[in-house]
Formats: sequence, C-alpha cells, structure tokens
Amino acid sequence: MTNSFHIKTLLSRLLSPERIFILSFAVLILAGAFLLWFPFSATKNHLSFIDALFSSASAVCVTGLAVIDIGKDLSFPGQLITLFLFQIGGLGIITFSTVFFALMGKGISIKQRDILQSTFLHTPRTDFLALLKSILVFTFLLEFLGIMLLWIRFSQDFPVGHALYQAVYHAISAFNNCGYSLFSNGLMGYQGDLIVNLTVMGLIILGGIGFVVQYEVFAKFKGRQKKLSVHTKIVLVVTGTLILSGAILFYGFESAHILKDLPLKNQVLASFFQSVVPRTAGFNTVDIGLLTNDTIFVIIILMFIGASPGSTGGGVKTTSAALIFLLLWNRMRGNEEVNVFRRTIPGELIGKTISIVLASVLLISLVTSILLFTVHGNLPPLESRHLFLEYLFETVSAFGTVGLSMNLTPKLNDIQKLAIIMMMFAGRVGPLTLALSLSRATSRKSLTYAEEGVMVG
Repeated sequence: MTNSFHIKTLLSRLLSPERIFILSFAVLILAGAFLLWFPFSATKNHLSFIDALFSSASAVCVTGLAVIDIGKDLSFPGQLITLFLFQIGGLGIITFSTVFFALMGKGISIKQRDILQSTFLHTPRTDFLALLKSILVFTFLLEFLGIMLLWIRFSQDFPVGHALYQAVYHAISAFNNCGYSLFSNGLMGYQGDLIVNLTVMGLIILGGIGFVVQYEVFAKFKGRQKKLSVHTKIVLVVTGTLILSGAILFYGFESAHILKDLPLKNQVLASFFQSVVPRTAGFNTVDIGLLTNDTIFVIIILMFIGASPGSTGGGVKTTSAALIFLLLWNRMRGNEEVNVFRRTIPGELIGKTISIVLASVLLISLVTSILLFTVHGNLPPLESRHLFLEYLFETVSAFGTVGLSMNLTPKLNDIQKLAIIMMMFAGRVGPLTLALSLSRATSRKSLTYAEEGVMVG
C-alpha cells in the first residue's frame, strides 16, 4: 500500500499538465505510426517505419505534409487511420476522453481541467464542461455541413458512395486544418469551383479561429452574451485583416505569373484560397513550387503567424502577432502599457508572447540548419542556393502545421524527415509548452540582484 502511494505521488509530480498534454500526442503518433506501418495500410509494399511515423505525425499534428501519395499509396484502411488521427489530433485525445467521462457521469481530474482550460480558454469559466460539449457539437455540426456541400459537388464527378467518402475525408481534414487530400494534385482540379473553394475555406477559417471564439460569437448572436471578449475581438480583426491583405498581395504578385492565363473567377478564388490555407491548412489550388519569391515570402509570414489559440492550427498564433504589433505601436506613442479596445493587456502576458515568438524563431532556425547540414551530395553553391528557401519554407510550414511544400517533402532523407517530425510536434503542442515540460518543476523563487543597465538598440 505504501509503495503504491509513493508511486502515485511520484507520477503526480512527474506528470505535470504540460507533460500529460504532450505525452497524449506522442502516444497517439506512435500508435498511428505502427498502424500505418502494417501491410494492410498500404496498397502495395508496406511503408517504411520512418514514412509511417512521418505520416502519423503529420496527421496527428494536423499538418498535412506528406512523403507519400495519400490517395494512391495508402489503402482504404490506411486512409481511415489518417482520418481518425487528424480528427483526434485536431481536438486532442484529452478532450474526447474528458467528454466521454463526463457523459458517463464520472468526474474529471484537476490536471485534465487545467490542460483543457489552458488549451481552449483565455480565462477560466464556470460553465467549462458545457463549453467543452459545445465544442464537440460545433465541430461535428460544421463538419457535417461541409460534408453535405462537398458531397453534392463531388457527386458530379464520382459515384455517390465514393463521392461521400471523398467529402467526409476532405471536410474533416479542412476543419481540423490538416490539409491531407486524396487527390494527387491537391485541390488544383477544383481551382475555379465555387462550392469546393468556399466550403473548404469556410471550414479552415472556422476551425482556425478557435473554439472559444466560435462559442462567444454564437452566444452573442443568440443574445446569451452581451459583448465579445478582447480575445475574440483581436482574433476576428487579425483573421480578417490577414485574409484580405494576403489575397490582395497574392493577386498583386502573381497576376502576371501563375494567375496570368486563368479566368478572372479562378484568379480571385485562387488568391483568397492561398491566403487562407497558409494559416495552417495545406490544401492548394496552384503549384506552390512555381510561385514568385515575393509570394513565397508572404506565405512564410502567414504560416509563421498561423491560426488562433484554442484552435486546431499551429503557428505563433494571431493574438501573439497582434500583441507584438500593439506593443510596438503603444511604445511608439509613448505608452508603457499595451492598450487595446479600452483594455490593458497584463505585462506577464506580453512577456509570455515575446518568449513564444523568440522560442519559435530559434526553433525554426535550428531545424532549418539541420536540413541544410544534412543535404546529401556536394552541389556547388550556386546550384544549391534554392535549397535554403525551400528548406526554410518547409520548416515554417511544419512549425505552423500548415502542410504547404515547394514539392520538397518526398525528397527529404531520413534525418531530415525526423527533424521535420520534431518541428511538426513542437508546432502542434507549442514551443513554450514543450520547453516547460522539459524543465524541472521547482518551488524556489527566482533570485533578484542589484540592477545594472546595458546598451540596447
């Protein structure tokens, strides 16, 4: 009895909420990797374990980068496994287990509550379980609507049953911001199709704004909430700004290039589509490898920012980008505090935001370096110059759990694949959460010494 108590105490100390959160994703990735590794998951020869691990990590981390052709190389059971992985990975296995226990009439632990509060909410709420149930209801309702719309469209190109399967796979992939597609060329075949473009874009946006934002907007519409929180206002403003500005820049940079010979409708749809998807869903209606350097730079910025907190997406998040901008704006106006919407953002939150951005930049630099240092072959500098941009793009895409690629992913060697796997994992759980999980918990207070200035700027 005493030994059992000591073991439970030790596990309680070791398994902090951050570590439980990260372990849940790691276990799901490994389980998915073994399932995809089995022969029944492939159409011909079974996948190598590194490719199975990469595919599982990409699905669980809702990234969408693929070293294989999902529609051709995976069998029907293999495709269903990836579907299950990005559905569970999008919301988190702890979310489903918590709701299951709640429906069974069982309570949830304090650690589970802490994990889910920090995952989905900007401030603790008393109606937490009701909100959690609403998240699942919203998720399945929106996915169902997406499935119906895509089914109607795909039924014109495929038998009814096959069209339904295509609709289910792509709708769930879109809402969870994964970007896995059963079509070899992504959605390029539906570049000018209004139903496919608007449905997929709508699902990506709704999945990427965050569940608490969905909940608040719905509650405001129903009259159950008087005003929106500052968090929701920032998310909506930044999301709208990024989509509109991204579409304008894409059209401006590509109108004389990749969009030149397309009808006007296709040009407009492609511009908005490629402005939405870099915010963490890797579908594409144009060949990313053929874009201009200007456009690639814009997409890298959008991928780095990513989706919003409490969503299925990655990146540093829209709120982090907004707070960094607001910090600079307020300082230039002589304000020591960061003010927005007649509210002052806490200083500790600003410090956390700066830490997240710096940790993200450092991690991207590290992984990009690994990709560059592990290139096979000894090409002359001028012939290999393009690799820097391609590897940087690939790394930021993995960090933002986007899934866009300059046609590079299948060419990665095993070491590079492992580096991208770690990048996808860090991007999904968050670099700061990952760092906190690796640090040793301590109750000691930080030491404060006499202050002394240094020159900056």
